Order: sequence, then structure tokens, then C-alpha cells
Amino acid sequence: MLDSSILERLDRIESIEAIRQLAGKYSLSLDMRDLDAHVGLFAPDVRVGKGKTGRDLLKQWVDSTLRDQFTGTSHHLGQHIIEFVDSDHAIGVVYSKNEHETGPEWVTMQMLYWDDYERIDSRWYFRRRLPCYWYASDLNKQPIGDQKMRWPGREPYEGTFHDLFPSWKEFWLNRPDPEVLPEVAEPAPIEQFLLSMRKDTPAPKIRVK
Repeated sequence: MLDSSILERLDRIESIEAIRQLAGKYSLSLDMRDLDAHVGLFAPDVRVGKGKTGRDLLKQWVDSTLRDQFTGTSHHLGQHIIEFVDSDHAIGVVYSKNEHETGPEWVTMQMLYWDDYERIDSRWYFRRRLPCYWYASDLNKQPIGDQKMRWPGREPYEGTFHDLFPSWKEFWLNRPDPEVLPEVAEPAPIEQFLLSMRKDTPAPKIRVK
């Protein structure tokens, strides 16, 4: 018989794979406009807005967003970091580079998701996805400079790609003395890499339209 520690490790490995599959299923169902498959990736009582919860309301919101903004989309996933809070809760960060057909223009976007995952009745779901955007720009117009979110027919605005991680601003505000060796912090504890990077930074207000 397998001892409890081995069973826990096997469960962790299976959970990591199930969570990675969530991210891939999210992209495929979104791009193929299978909204039932899409909202089924979220917890049944997913929060959709202030005082609003449920997959039906999420489906309504996603339908409106996709139908009114884009003709087609393609989401390409990058690195995926997953850390566990306990056996049934985890957090993660996923990079995503997306392409959008928006009428006369083709808009490319770079972003990341900060995710909260929850296992309910032996199955992993998204509890929340926080999208943080760096840029969105026509394929032929490089997003150089400020206000990199540049959608057709809208005024440019700043994204929130770096806002969860205070290291971005700290890096640019503090140039070290090249004559002095810098201090080096200890590596983050296991399962706390993401939280150590984020520190106590609150979630930014996300503009999705």
C-alpha cells in the first residue's frame, strides 16, 4: 500500500495537470465560442459583478463581450506557474498572447492572468481570473511609449500588466550603486513564490471594454 505522503504527492501532480488543462480549455472554448464549455470551467457560484453570481450571468456577459467587440480571437498560452494554498485551493499566473479580428484592424495583445483555483466535488475550477494587460495594438503599429492599450475607435489607455508586482516600479526608481554589491534576499518559501513577488499589492481595477 502507498503511504499518505506518496498519495498526497500524486494528488498534487494530478491537480497541477488538471489546473494546466483549465487554462488550455479556457482559450479553446473562448476562441471557438462554445460558451457553455467556457463558463463550465468556473465555479458554479462564480462572481460576475457586484452582488451577481452564477454561470448564467457569466455566459451573458461573455456573449455580449465577444459578440460586440471581436469577429474572431486566438489565445496563445505561455508559462504557467501554480502554487497551492491547501489541497483544494491554488493560485497561478499564466501568460497569454492574443490575436483579435476587430473589423478593419487586427489587434495583438500581450497580457497575463492572475488566477484563483478551487477544487469542488473532486474537480478543479476557476474561482477567479484577473486579466492584467500590457498592450493591445494593430499588428502593423508597434505599441511604443505610454498608453499601450490601443483598440480601434477608442482612446489609448494604460494596461495593468505590471500592477500586481511592485518590483517593476521599484526597479526603475532605484538604480544601484555599481561600486557596491547589492543585498540578495533569501529565496521565497516553497509555494509562496507568487505571493512573495506580489507582496500585499491589491488587485487593480481592470478595464475590459
